[in-house]
Amino acid sequence: MGGKYRITGDKYPRMSRPRRRSRLILAAAASVVALGLAGWGTLQLIDVFTGNNRKASAADHKTDCPTANPSAPVKVLPKPAKITVNVYNATPRSGLAKQAADELKKRGFTIGKVGNAPAAYDKKVAGPGVLLGAPSATNGSLPVLGTQLQGAVPKTDARRTADVDLILGTKFKAFSTPQSAAAALAALAKPAPVPSC
Repeated sequence: MGGKYRITGDKYPRMSRPRRRSRLILAAAASVVALGLAGWGTLQLIDVFTGNNRKASAADHKTDCPTANPSAPVKVLPKPAKITVNVYNATPRSGLAKQAADELKKRGFTIGKVGNAPAAYDKKVAGPGVLLGAPSATNGSLPVLGTQLQGAVPKTDARRTADVDLILGTKFKAFSTPQSAAAALAALAKPAPVPSC
């Protein structure tokens, strides 16, 4: 070839590959990845809506939560007539122990001793009252007597007898109404609620 196209020296024009082939390869790879992701997403959606996934739905899943047992035994509490209550007055008001004892007797309790509080409690009970009994009374006599006086503090001592003491405090005004006392007693007799999951 002559003229301006004549090749001189040892340098030759380099011919580069057309860029279309590399673009085609990149486009094909991207479309394969996109199709794979789309297919995987579609399968996940199908599993969710049809319930074929390995994780069962909340409705089908068996939980380890205990179910409520309708035949669960009701807690047996002593009747008021079986509870002997000693009523003591730890306040400066005279005659309070006798009045309280009369009211408890009307409500079915058996009354034992009535009088002033012992020196350990006399004028030293700031709340409505203290319920005092043997450790064995904490799940029986003391809670039943506690339904009659809201805010009374249960305590135990070393006695071996079944009787319990009601020591009236300075904030004592009146016993709970018979209706609220009966409701509290019914709540005590119910079995413990099943924990929710």
